[in-house]
Amino acid sequence: MAVTELDLSGLDLSRLTPAERRRMLELLTLRAKLKSENKLADYVPYAKQKMFHAVGGIYGVRERLLMAGNQLGKTYSAGFEVAMHLTGKYPDWWEGKRWDRPTIGWASGITSESTRDNPQRILLGQPGDWGTGCIPAADIISISRASHGVTNAVDSIKVRHMSGGVSIVSFKAYEKGREKWQGPSLDFVWFDEEPPEDIYTEGLTRTNVGSNGAEGMSGITFITFTPLLGMSNVVKRFVVDKPAGTNVTSMTIHDAEHYTPEQRASIIASYPAHEREARTNGTPTLGSGRIFPVDEETLKVAQFEIPAHWVQLGGIDFGWDHPSGAARIAWDRDEDVIYVTAAHRQREQTPLMFAGTIRPWGDWLPWAWPHDGLQHDKGSGEALKDQYAAQGLLMLQDKATHPPAVGKEEGTGGNGVEAGVIEMLDRMLTGRFKVFAHLNDWFEEFRMYHRKDGKIVKLDDDLMSATRYAYMMRRFAVVKGGPKRAMYDFSNSAASGARAI
Repeated sequence: MAVTELDLSGLDLSRLTPAERRRMLELLTLRAKLKSENKLADYVPYAKQKMFHAVGGIYGVRERLLMAGNQLGKTYSAGFEVAMHLTGKYPDWWEGKRWDRPTIGWASGITSESTRDNPQRILLGQPGDWGTGCIPAADIISISRASHGVTNAVDSIKVRHMSGGVSIVSFKAYEKGREKWQGPSLDFVWFDEEPPEDIYTEGLTRTNVGSNGAEGMSGITFITFTPLLGMSNVVKRFVVDKPAGTNVTSMTIHDAEHYTPEQRASIIASYPAHEREARTNGTPTLGSGRIFPVDEETLKVAQFEIPAHWVQLGGIDFGWDHPSGAARIAWDRDEDVIYVTAAHRQREQTPLMFAGTIRPWGDWLPWAWPHDGLQHDKGSGEALKDQYAAQGLLMLQDKATHPPAVGKEEGTGGNGVEAGVIEMLDRMLTGRFKVFAHLNDWFEEFRMYHRKDGKIVKLDDDLMSATRYAYMMRRFAVVKGGPKRAMYDFSNSAASGARAI
């Protein structure tokens, strides 16, 4: 039996001789040393860390971002992934990208000092205890010291790969400038903390073909940081632009299992209000602030079957260059609680394509839509809302408006954005607005929805807008399975909600 597998829990130490006790102490010391020098064998990721690893393999994502709060384990997870790629020692649960040959990569940080204190420390351990980091000590062939004068800084590490070859990881700093990032083809680049855009682009370029160009397999980049720089171009690339081959995993303090509920509450309270979301939930600081400064955990509810007497309605936000968005709401009128029960968004979708995805939500479901639904397509001459109606969606007769004042005609309530978001915020704060917890795209937009210079930023807000249109027109919601209606007439809404024409 290996020393690391010794089970001493049932041993009666009082029956041991002094010599046996000394030997037992030696074994315990040896076991602790061996475990500290092979932490990779014991790495078990949290759910969000495992998701971050997996998208690189299951979905073949080339560029990954783990955007998380402070001290949640983001750097450790990336360090263990680097150790796997260097050694070829992938655990049974691993679903991420694999190499069956030695790899060449870079691990980087903001300055030479921060690179030493973070990625280098995570991979090697503290100076004097090298071999106690993520890379198993037995697999470290050699360590080359850096020549730039920073005490205990390392230039590169050679690591034994299971195939019999040698992997290499070198350390880089953003402060050295883009020119220092030009050079070889690499299998991976790990950016610890947010890099400047030009540094990220140069690092990404290094992985275009991998270290073995003849293999025809590109490399990968992964970034781990807390987004304290706000909506930078690098953050925007992942959370707004989302080019093919990118993925962002958001990890909050509630995903970190090493904290107790009491510790989480204490940590959250310790941060200044303007940094709290970034430092605990990994949400970028956003100009003048978030539109919905609400803890998303208070909104989340597990998916459930909607009671038959609740009324429902869909909302749609038309798009092309930016995604089209659709949201379905259910209204518990007895308790006056709104539930967002479904959400979908997709860019460059024709009415035929987009309607085909959301039509299964219910052929009885009425749809609210914005004023641009009256715009006519230059090719067909048909209004957008009519094109969606032609695809089987029950589009309300007129654009989304707030309820009219008492005694006023339907359609006179206006369609102001501010009034809608203020009402939704009030419901969120008073427990009257809930969202099915699995709607990840909805919550992604919810976190990013913000103001700049006091004005709502119309960017990546497709599901927020679709939800608002449905909320504004909730008075026309219907029960599931009600009579089909081709159109809805506003003329008698105050009395009967909606009636067919």
